[in-house]
Amino acid sequence: METIRIPIIAGDGTGEDIWNASREIFEEAVIKSTGNAKKIEWIPVIAGLKALERNDHLLPGETVDAITDCALALKGPLTTPVGGGFRSVNVYLRQIFDLYVCMRPIHWFKGLPSPLKRPEAVDIIIFRENTEDLYRGIEWQAGTDDARTVINFLKDKMGVDLKPDSGIGVKPISRSGTQRFARWSIDAAIRMKRRVITIVHKGNIMKYTEGAFREWAYETAGTYKELSAGDVPDTIEVNDRIADNMFMQVISRPEDYDVLLCPNLNGDYLSDACAALIGGLGVAPGANFGDNVAIFEPTHGSAPKYAGKDIVNPTSFILSGAMLFDHIGLAGTGEMIRRGIERTIQEGIVTYDLARQFEGVKPVPCSEFGAEVLKRL
Repeated sequence: METIRIPIIAGDGTGEDIWNASREIFEEAVIKSTGNAKKIEWIPVIAGLKALERNDHLLPGETVDAITDCALALKGPLTTPVGGGFRSVNVYLRQIFDLYVCMRPIHWFKGLPSPLKRPEAVDIIIFRENTEDLYRGIEWQAGTDDARTVINFLKDKMGVDLKPDSGIGVKPISRSGTQRFARWSIDAAIRMKRRVITIVHKGNIMKYTEGAFREWAYETAGTYKELSAGDVPDTIEVNDRIADNMFMQVISRPEDYDVLLCPNLNGDYLSDACAALIGGLGVAPGANFGDNVAIFEPTHGSAPKYAGKDIVNPTSFILSGAMLFDHIGLAGTGEMIRRGIERTIQEGIVTYDLARQFEGVKPVPCSEFGAEVLKRL
């Protein structure tokens, strides 16, 4: 029996609850879908609050080493404490492994609540550039010497007059960063047999950042046939939408959209907005990809006030695991997990976040939901 080694960061807050509800699902799905040919060996590693308490560091070296060795990881939500040394542990993980693509599938399962009349039309993949834009974290607090230095430089050298009590942030978007992101995303869209790629931007206002993102993404798509020896289906359309219009479009005409290419901040906003169309963040999975490492994670936070209460929805985490299996060539495992989840939800077995959107539906605990999915694999 072949062993698949997977580093697991259970996470902070509700992380232990969702991990405990999910572990057997992953193990059983691998064994069943491969006919007992493969099994999982979990490599427990820590980050976030647990790591800070044990090692006095939010991201220990042994965690980085394990992820590097295996070239992947599955992780739960992490909490970044105030004064913890990193602006965000999640952002730092993306930066240290150069995980420049965030992929968030938005797919409605039958039985999920939705504000839409036809939620079955929602099947969108959001690709978000992960390392640039405002999330690069280059900013200076109002009133500090650094902020005054930047304000004075802009005034003296660039002729830009800002209020002296301004906080300052820098929004870098590069040609090279945009092109590698666009190429990776186009590759993925072709593999998944998608039909339309929409570049999302606010280039009508931010002409030299998001406007440039649009231009460079089109440029990459336009040269793609030449770069890939012409092996590109002509049926993939590439278009673009202004970001604010895009929010309206995914609600009013979701059937028209298939793959969204977004700068970092727009992609973050749209991911959460689109999750609302399919039941919420509790059912929205995610993954971060670089050239050497991939990390799979739910899109929601650690929700520390619910930690240990066995009530949160583990679906986002379970679906992120299904994406991991797709990534390592076990698409049958991923599909088995997704079918198990859909059957469970169709039978009205849901956690509190979904039950409260229906009348007369009694929620089940996190652990019970996991056990019901396991029965239906």
